[in-house]
Amino acid sequence: MSKYWSEFLNQLSPYVAGEQPQDRSYVKLNTNESPYPPSDAVLDAIRGRVSDRLRLYPDPEATTLRQGIADFYALKTENVFVGNGSDEVLGFAFQAFYKDKQAVAFPDITYSFYPVYCRLFDIDFQTFALTDTFEIDINTIPENPGGIIIANPNAPTGCYLDIKQIEALLQKHSNTVVLIDEAYIDFGGISCVPLIKTYPNLVVVQTLSKSRSLAGLRVGLALGDKQLIDGISRVKNSFNAYPLDTLAIAGATASFRDKVSFDRNREQIIAAREWTIKTLEPMGFHIVPSKANFIMIQHRTKLAKALYLELKEMGVLVRYFDAPRIDNYLRVSIGTLSEMQTLIKCLKKILG
Repeated sequence: MSKYWSEFLNQLSPYVAGEQPQDRSYVKLNTNESPYPPSDAVLDAIRGRVSDRLRLYPDPEATTLRQGIADFYALKTENVFVGNGSDEVLGFAFQAFYKDKQAVAFPDITYSFYPVYCRLFDIDFQTFALTDTFEIDINTIPENPGGIIIANPNAPTGCYLDIKQIEALLQKHSNTVVLIDEAYIDFGGISCVPLIKTYPNLVVVQTLSKSRSLAGLRVGLALGDKQLIDGISRVKNSFNAYPLDTLAIAGATASFRDKVSFDRNREQIIAAREWTIKTLEPMGFHIVPSKANFIMIQHRTKLAKALYLELKEMGVLVRYFDAPRIDNYLRVSIGTLSEMQTLIKCLKKILG
């Protein structure tokens, strides 16, 4: 705290990102990054934009990128918004749709940025409980919320909500904006983007950080009805007219054109996830069903915090959440098959 801080700032509890230690080399399975590099097409596109033209501002509308995304999803550019990572896009959406409304609703266990943004932007919120198996029961969502936010697949659990359930939500709550955060949708789920043409109250947020191996480029997007996209743009243009730089626009555009690399990388991650699950189960682990590039695991006798600390000592980073209901679980990002084999080797050593 500082005497120069406002009272509001003193009361903030910021989001805490996963560890990024610099003291040694780790097998990093704690921040859901892709274990595979960006495609050559992406890197070539970025290199091709490194010139003296970097002295000029980028296109504030990122027109080529928005067109590329629109083509990929069979939408119009008016249905696409892009920003500096999906966290920024979420922040703009929260301000655009949920401020000065009834309390927005999201699960009690979900992406921890949601309550942080609500407090930052002075948005009322309420949570509804996941089931005992960490799934979403849409019937437990409060009546007449000011908005509904669902990460699908959910984080940190990895559980997936069927698209038919989402459609039922959209029909029941047609007078409020339903935001579906699809950061992990490419690892086994079915995107609800096609529902945009039918439901004007749906906004879908995605990121290029996971399945497209571009966490360092910081590109996120929102897809929805033109009126919703215009609303997000109004907030963006009141905050920062140029959220994406020239290199990010070039690399992200190339990523949406390179379907071969996109499919290959995510298929390898899915295969490594399924191998890891099958290997962990006979070792006494319970694994929450996952459609993400991570799994949430619990051992039948060994406490999660102890496992986390011992793995870290052995050079393997996983994510431990000291939070109600999940404080005896670990979230494990899916790396290469070799990295997952290292994890298994370390766990066998720890468990004897």
